[in-house]
Amino acid sequence: MADLSSLFRWSPRRRSRLVLYGFLLVAAFYLLVEHTAHTLGILPYLLFLACPLMHLFMHSGHGDGHSGCHQGANRSETSTTKPS
Repeated sequence: MADLSSLFRWSPRRRSRLVLYGFLLVAAFYLLVEHTAHTLGILPYLLFLACPLMHLFMHSGHGDGHSGCHQGANRSETSTTKPS
């Protein structure tokens, strides 16, 4: 078990972060238990919000990836045709 004096040696920033996490945990629990109809009613909107976010994060490499694919296809065509 942790010594009580070690709690007082924590920095104020660490203690405040711990208090913030505890408050957020209690607030999330309260929202889920007491306002289930409200929180579940938001889910379809969160799905629509996730679509543009997924588009932004999952399609970030399209500009670089296409040029490399075309060069690789050209290389294979030129390497297979050898002059006799």
